[in-house]
Amino acid sequence: MTSSIVVKPLAGSLGAEIFGVNLSTELDPATVAQIRRAYHEHLVIFFRDQDASDNDLARFARYFGELAILPPHRQHPGSLPELLIIDKKPEDSLVFGWEWHSDTTHLEIPPLGSVLAARLLPAVGGDTMFANQYMAYDTLSDGMKAMLKDVRAVHSNGHILASLEADDVLAPGQGYNSHTTLSAVHPVIRTHPDTGKKALFVNSLHTERFDNMTVAESTPLLRFLFEHATRPEFTCRFRWYPGSIAFWDNRCCQHLALDDYPGQRRLMHRVQIRGTRPE
Repeated sequence: MTSSIVVKPLAGSLGAEIFGVNLSTELDPATVAQIRRAYHEHLVIFFRDQDASDNDLARFARYFGELAILPPHRQHPGSLPELLIIDKKPEDSLVFGWEWHSDTTHLEIPPLGSVLAARLLPAVGGDTMFANQYMAYDTLSDGMKAMLKDVRAVHSNGHILASLEADDVLAPGQGYNSHTTLSAVHPVIRTHPDTGKKALFVNSLHTERFDNMTVAESTPLLRFLFEHATRPEFTCRFRWYPGSIAFWDNRCCQHLALDDYPGQRRLMHRVQIRGTRPE
């Protein structure tokens, strides 16, 4: 027997909490279809009070596509090869996902989305912010939309690697200089393959410059777009509790992990779903 889920919007811009679903069990097609509709409508959805194992996270994610395998240096022995463990220890100075971004847009095929589960949380703090990139596009002027229509931008992981090394997350010589700097070129305005809606697709963590332009030429307009994309009225804020799970659409929203819990540990487990080439 299929039960109807309950969807409660979290903010006016994006985000909704889903009730009536147990992610530690298999879901029937009708329930998955309801969740998919909520996902497309709200861009990021949240589940509370879940007792879901890593295998449960992977099974849920596979309802929406093939899992994206992590590079070898991100894999943990004994865990799923698709499982990303995000462990911010009390002595760490850098928070994973510390700037507004869409995940790994330096890849030719960035992920469709991510499923993130809370495993260990600080007593207070560690919330995650999300921003609606449909709204970011829709609120641009007609002139700006026309100018950006066919523009493409270069995305890279160089900023991440340099930051990791500078903050001693990677030892000197094992970060920026020894890891391969990857880059990809994507449209600035992306059309969502499922909804057909247009979304702004640049982010401050990965986007370096416009294609066929210099960094100096690109920076003023990119700075405007970065700030515009994360205006407060486009955002929602999610507070984590034990058993919380988030599932966001990487194609049309950005996110930011807040760094407001110094000296405390925050452990999260994540799987990503393989996407398609941005168009």
